[in-house]
Formats: sequence, structure tokens, C-alpha cells
Amino acid sequence: MTSGTYDAVIFDIGGVILDWDPRHLYRRLIPDPDEMEWFLAEVCSDAWNAEQDRGRAFSEAIKEAAARHPEYRELIEAYWKRWPETLDGLIPGTSEVIAEAAAAGTALFAITNFSAETFPLAVAGYEVLSGFRDVVVSGEVKMIKPDPAIFHYALDRFGLSPHQALFVDDKPANVEAAEKLGMGTVLFTDAADLRERMKRSGLL
Repeated sequence: MTSGTYDAVIFDIGGVILDWDPRHLYRRLIPDPDEMEWFLAEVCSDAWNAEQDRGRAFSEAIKEAAARHPEYRELIEAYWKRWPETLDGLIPGTSEVIAEAAAAGTALFAITNFSAETFPLAVAGYEVLSGFRDVVVSGEVKMIKPDPAIFHYALDRFGLSPHQALFVDDKPANVEAAEKLGMGTVLFTDAADLRERMKRSGLL
């Protein structure tokens, strides 16, 4: 974490606020753990999903994956049709930290790698996501972390300079990218650690 005094906190969402993992869904659909891991590595992989985060429509994504693996079409379609089941609730404690920060008057924002089609589903299911002053959704702006462009875009949209913002993310590459731009950073591990670090920065 970079130390300092900040005017705002910018949160990641998946892995920091929401427990998102396609395994939550596919454990129900593919009983064999090895086959499930193969499917998520080769058919609906992280790289495949990242293209939805970059702005590709799920209709196109399903078409592309089904062309590669037609025998898995139904399972591929489930990634979109049953997307809410890829969420397993809130990361313990983070929403409480966010509420404490809001009560203290801290400006709260988010930058998230998220499909423009699925983000509204997440917002509908989790009230905490409605509490930010603004959220930059990668699928809407067609840029994804850790590309510096999305950080520059978000800071400009939020009206912040890098040194004014403390950025919280669970992915080291995203934290490193933010740090290189001069932002304060927290590599998220758990809510207790986050609370302590935000206290030290006068944000709670």
C-alpha cells in the first residue's frame, strides 16, 4: 500500500465486494471437477470472459465458443443464462467498510472489469453497488484493467488526480498499474486489513 492522505477511495468489485467465480455455477453443471476445470480453462476461459468485460456481447461470445466446442453449447449458454449463479454473495465485511467510509463522508467510486450486460444484474441483486458516486464499467467504456487508459479515463470522469485516490483491488497487476500512475493502492486480502489501512489514511 502507498501511504498518504486521500480524498476518495476507488474500489474494484469482483473479488473485493462480490464473490464472483464461474465455478459457483459450473460445480452444479459439471460434476467431474477435472472436466469443470478443463471447461473453464479451454471453453469459457478467463480470456474468453475478458472479451465480454472489454465490450463483446454475450451473443457473440456464445457463438464463438460454440463454434469451437459445439458439444458444449448448452453449458456455454449457461454462462449467460444463469450468470447470477456465478455470484456467491458478498465478500465478508467489505460492504460494512464501505458503509463506514460513506458515513465518514469519504467519496466512493469504483472501476470494475465487468460485462455491460451483467453489471445491471449485479446492481439489482446487491444494494451496496448503488452507493458509489460513479462506477466505470469496463464493458461500457471498452477498456479493461490493468490498461492505464481505463484509470486515466476514470480519474478524469471522477474529477480526481491520481494522488487524491486510494485504489483497492485484489489483482496484483491492477494494483501495480494504478501505483505506476501515482495512485495510492491497497492489494485487497480481506475486509479487516482494508479497514485498518483505510483508518491509517483517515478515510474511516
